[in-house]
Amino acid sequence: MKQKGEMKKENGNGNQNKKYNSRFPLIFLGIVAGIYCIVAILDITVAIQALNAFFDVLRQIIPVLVLVFVLMFLVNLFIKPKAIAKHLGSKSGRTGWIIAIIAGIIATGPVYVWYSMLADFREKGMRTALAGVFLYTRSVKLPFIPVMIYYFGGLYTAVLTTYLIVFSVLTGIVCEVAEGKEETPVPKDKHPE
Repeated sequence: MKQKGEMKKENGNGNQNKKYNSRFPLIFLGIVAGIYCIVAILDITVAIQALNAFFDVLRQIIPVLVLVFVLMFLVNLFIKPKAIAKHLGSKSGRTGWIIAIIAGIIATGPVYVWYSMLADFREKGMRTALAGVFLYTRSVKLPFIPVMIYYFGGLYTAVLTTYLIVFSVLTGIVCEVAEGKEETPVPKDKHPE
């Protein structure tokens, strides 16, 4: 029987081999469907408006989701877990921080569509801190920088952008500390069968 510490070491950060047998997604789906049914019984026009709003959001999300799934497919096809662990893992050093900051700044679309890709990267050895940095630096919007300079001035824009980048690093560190001691990630393809 393995000790808890041994399991963590083998799993990198302790998240890789968790089994997700939770029924919560089905229960949540049932609750939402039940609410829609109750609303439809009480006021059909409100239910139709809610469904239309849902489908509008779905139409906006699908193209970005397709892009993310294509990127995940390409990453899985061409980038090995060792490479992710090397460039974004515990021993990535400054390079990992820089990659996470730049990737977060240039990533587009709603943030929640990137969650699945970050989860995939985490399974392959990405540090918790770098995932936090990626998510935080998404608040730096390159297309809006000229508009911010126009309305607020160059100094304000530079200070705000610097502040966002610096605090993204601090947020990443806090995320990693909150999760617990991060051990050297072991990429999935290195786990013994």
